[in-house]
Amino acid sequence: MSTIEKLINLNGRTALITGAAGGLGRVMASTLAELGADLILVDLPNTEISGLISSLIERFKVNVDFIPCDLEQQVQRAKLISQVKERTKSLNILINNAAFVGTSDLPGWSVPFEQQTVETWRRAFEVNLTAIFDLCQGLVPLLRRSEGPSIINIASIYGLSGPEWSLYEGTTMSNPAAYSASKGGLLQFTRWLATTIAPEVRVNAISPGGISRGQPESFQQRYIAKTPLGRMAIEEDFCGAVAFLGSDMSMYMTGQNLVVDGGLSSW
Repeated sequence: MSTIEKLINLNGRTALITGAAGGLGRVMASTLAELGADLILVDLPNTEISGLISSLIERFKVNVDFIPCDLEQQVQRAKLISQVKERTKSLNILINNAAFVGTSDLPGWSVPFEQQTVETWRRAFEVNLTAIFDLCQGLVPLLRRSEGPSIINIASIYGLSGPEWSLYEGTTMSNPAAYSASKGGLLQFTRWLATTIAPEVRVNAISPGGISRGQPESFQQRYIAKTPLGRMAIEEDFCGAVAFLGSDMSMYMTGQNLVVDGGLSSW
C-alpha cells in the first residue's frame, strides 16, 4: 500500500500553470514546487515574474521556466504549445488558471446586461474557454506519455449558479454574463474531456468562491454574511485542492469539480 507521503510527492514531475503571476497562480506554483515539481510558468508578456521565479528556486530547489503568452491571441497560444514541447519531454500537470475578468472601466463589461457587448463576450470566451481547449488539445500528447498526468481547470462558483445581485448594490462591481457563461462552459468541457482522454489523463476542476482582494467593505460584509465559514477566501485556501488534484492523491478521480467556497453554495 502506498503511503500518503509517496502519493503526494511530485519529484521528477513538471507542471505548467497559466496566469502564474496572479495571486492564485503564485500560490499554486509554490504549492507544487514544495511538493517537488518543476514548473513552467505562463503569463502575459512583460509580466514581472523574476522575483517569484527566484524565490521558488531558492526555497524549493526546483527548475522554473517562464514562457510569456497572451492567451487571447491564437498565434501566441500555438507558439506556447510549440515552446513547451521543445523545452520538456514530460508534462505531468496542466493548470488552466488564467482568466479574462475584465475591469470596471472596460466598455461593455461591468454594465447592465442591455449594455454588455458582443466584443467583451468574445474576449471572455477566448481566454476562459477557447484558449483552454487549445492548450489541452495541443498538450494532451505530451501529457499522455507522462507519469500521473492531470489537468486542472480553474472555474468559478458563478459557473454553477447565477449571481446574487444584492451583494453588488452600491459598488462599481458586477458579474457580466460572459464570465459566468464561460466558466459554466469550462465545467462542462472538463466533464467532456475527462471521458474523452481517459484512462491516460485525468481532468478535474476547482471552483473558487469569492477571494478577498480589497473589494468594497459593503460587498465583503454581505458576502461574509452568506458564507457558512464566516469569511471570504484567501489564496492559501486553495493549496490543498491543488495538491490533491495535481498528485496521485486523486488518482481515481476524474471529471469532478471541487467547490472551495466556504460553504456558500450549500444553502
